[in-house]
Amino acid sequence: MDYSKVSKDQAIKLQQLNERIELANIPSSSLDESLNVATWNIRDFGKSRRSDDGILFIAQILYQFDLIAITEVRDDLTDFKRVLNLLGPNWKFVINDWQPDRAGNRERVAFLYDERMVTFTGLAAEASPARKKIDGDYYSSQSWWRSPYFASFSAGQFDFILMAMHARWGTTDGRIDELNGFGNWIKKRWEDNEDKVFDKDLIVVGDFNIPSNDDRFYQALTVESKLKMPDSLKGINDTAAAQGTPKNYDQILHRCDQVSFSGRGGVVDFSKDQFMETVLFPELTFKQATFQLSDHFPLWLQIKTNNDQVRLKNIIGSAV
Repeated sequence: MDYSKVSKDQAIKLQQLNERIELANIPSSSLDESLNVATWNIRDFGKSRRSDDGILFIAQILYQFDLIAITEVRDDLTDFKRVLNLLGPNWKFVINDWQPDRAGNRERVAFLYDERMVTFTGLAAEASPARKKIDGDYYSSQSWWRSPYFASFSAGQFDFILMAMHARWGTTDGRIDELNGFGNWIKKRWEDNEDKVFDKDLIVVGDFNIPSNDDRFYQALTVESKLKMPDSLKGINDTAAAQGTPKNYDQILHRCDQVSFSGRGGVVDFSKDQFMETVLFPELTFKQATFQLSDHFPLWLQIKTNNDQVRLKNIIGSAV
């Protein structure tokens, strides 16, 4: 992190933010041994210019991880680049395009990563719904308001595809239809082997607007896709910095055969006890503060990337 232009007041707030981050118990990652992966919806990131404090605090939180999928990145990347400048030259990104209509909300997905810990291996694409031939042309009956975006990465002995999505809010039926369609798309590409992807290990992350991990929205996403939640995240019941009922809007799920998880995961809760609006942004209301930091928490977990034992067990198992 570049602290060369940090003021005394900012340094004090950063120390307090670091104390809050420490409560998340994020373990250190180790080259070729482990990788800290996160997903974070940063509210309207780029819609309007953030303060220097807002950019600094976002960068400080992102710096805790090795690979982060960021949703709700807007078309204007000025603030995104301000964060990159603070993170330093080892940080790179892969990013998609934006849709100008109201459903697309001018949003992008960005994969931000520390190239010292993880390598981008070349595949980057938006998922497209299946199409049918009608009167000599091809059309899709499925509407994804913001196309899922995926990219291939490698860390240690683990090669994988990271896929991120910001699901629609809209009507209940529309959201369920979108989640179900996305789940079916994953099923066909991975389980039915319609495509020779870079790697069979898939991690799916993002803001799926799922209120609870046992409701019909979660089922719509996971039943056909056979996506699973790592054990370390099963106790997480709130991923939103919102006042009221806990929400499981954000998810990290997987279809992985060649990896194991460290058992560590959670959220960085910067909202508890009014920390965001009373300590970081004392001049702002809660809602105003969410436009400086976010109304979602970063959700994270640690992956073991030295998976030789897992690979050997799979070979032995398949030979029986």
